[in-house]
Amino acid sequence: MAPSISDYALLGDCQSAALVSRDGSVDWWCPPRFDARSVFARLLDPAAGHFSVRPGAPFAVVREYVEQTMVLRTTFTTAEGVLQLTDALALEPGARGHEIGRRAPHALVRLAEVLAGEIELIVEWAPRPEYGLVRPELRRRPDGLRTVWGADSSVLTGDVALEVDGGSAHGALTMGAGDRAGLVVQHVAGLDRDLEQTLDPSAAIAETIEAWRSWADGHQRYDGPYREQVQRGALVLQALTYAPTGAIVAAPTTSLPEVRGGEANWDYRFAWLRDASLTLKALWVAACPVEATRYFDWMAAAVGTDPDRHVQIMFGVEGERDLTEHELDHLQGHEGSRPVRIGNDAWRQRQLDVMGEVLEAAHVLRDQLDGLSPSTARFLCTLADRAAADWHEPDAGIWEGREGERHYTSSKLLCWVALDRAVELAPRLGEHARPQQWARVRDEIRADILEQAWSEERGAYGGAYGGAYGSHHLDASVLLMPIMGFVPATDERMRATIEAIEDELAEGGLVHRWTGTRVEEGAFVICSFWLANCLARAGEPARARQVFEAVLAHANDVGLLAEEIDRRDGTLLGNFPQAFSHVGLINAARAIADSEQADP
Repeated sequence: MAPSISDYALLGDCQSAALVSRDGSVDWWCPPRFDARSVFARLLDPAAGHFSVRPGAPFAVVREYVEQTMVLRTTFTTAEGVLQLTDALALEPGARGHEIGRRAPHALVRLAEVLAGEIELIVEWAPRPEYGLVRPELRRRPDGLRTVWGADSSVLTGDVALEVDGGSAHGALTMGAGDRAGLVVQHVAGLDRDLEQTLDPSAAIAETIEAWRSWADGHQRYDGPYREQVQRGALVLQALTYAPTGAIVAAPTTSLPEVRGGEANWDYRFAWLRDASLTLKALWVAACPVEATRYFDWMAAAVGTDPDRHVQIMFGVEGERDLTEHELDHLQGHEGSRPVRIGNDAWRQRQLDVMGEVLEAAHVLRDQLDGLSPSTARFLCTLADRAAADWHEPDAGIWEGREGERHYTSSKLLCWVALDRAVELAPRLGEHARPQQWARVRDEIRADILEQAWSEERGAYGGAYGGAYGSHHLDASVLLMPIMGFVPATDERMRATIEAIEDELAEGGLVHRWTGTRVEEGAFVICSFWLANCLARAGEPARARQVFEAVLAHANDVGLLAEEIDRRDGTLLGNFPQAFSHVGLINAARAIADSEQADP
């Protein structure tokens, strides 16, 4: 039986990511960057490539990350002995603090050590480049094996002798207590290139641990409730950061299903502006100011200042705009969920919330943005002007529905945010700032939301204005109203909305996105953390903790969260791990801390 999404742990080098199953198989890796074509993709099809290291006998498993790192330790216990497997995507030697990942060696390192007794170590290496389309030739070299395919290649070196069988290699090694065996797979880019230097597995693991700890020591100063989970969330966000530019991907995977066996399978290996302000707040809580500032700088450069173009909602990690989607018909999909997609056509959508996300991000960083360049100041003014001009129009909304545009409450709200923050930032924005006009339109939007989004029928704010999907439909995105400062969580109507969402969209603390459609999908993790955040802001930290801990109970054994939780069996659904879910965790923890400090 194929592993579930919950069975995987993340390895990251701040340029790409790998997923390792509980039984020691790397089933996903896309070097040299998050959205590259995979080398291992058994996550999406049994024949699409893997790299397995495990005992030959039946085993029990315990996993954990080495403290303050993204280095994974898996302990296998058999009837004959105990094996510890340490896995990492190597970080460059000597890199420390916020410099980690800038020059990653693109190397997957695996170090096996027998702690007790005797273990037969079984190794299987089955590289399948281009999402499993290629079954490469494996050629021997003095220190290991090399794939032959296309312009790039993989080189495997290490301590286990392997026999080649077509495009795969297999080997076994009997090890006693104290014995070690290391294996390294390095990605080599370029048809005529070879490895400049092979890595020593033990040294690479030690250096990677030290590099991650140097980053953590300089960043993780949060000392409130759920400190361990906040620290893990900050490490996940750093692992999902493309260090050369500062972009943060939504997730390192594509097409992990929102509904098992369904078609809601999307590529999340890109950076969304939608996530920007909440992500920056999370980085701020986790004491990552350099990363927050680099993320903002990347956004400003990616979006540009063309006033005649709609603001694109998402980009590739180096600012690419064209993310055209297509389907990989040769892959079965995770648990048979098809189609498998690469690229994401949501880049074509118009989402009015993005102006507010970026201006809120600038507001969060306002003290770090003194002396804005003229181009950045003009960029922010252009966003405010666009929000003022377009706020009354329909759009695709925060959830990126493909069924047509509507007048979504959250989109109007974020246009209000754009103008409210632009007014506050106006003294820093130079000659193009128009604070009086922005303030006038901001107040117009506010009045419109308070009138049009309120449903007397529901006694709550609805997800959209009027129509078939109108204000009588609840939508968890309206929980952003107090989070963004539009109304306090203690406001009578907002309290009623919070209660309605908890009563009708939540079960056991797990919150669905909306009523009326797609009820078969799982509970949305970020929505559950928004509920906890709002309860804390409403002065009910005990209730907030209940919701928060209900979500935490569904994190996997190494503390990772996907996009959704299947409320039927508690397993994780959707792309994994999901940056937005860990962003929600961090921000909700801060809200709970603030609420408890205000009313101890």
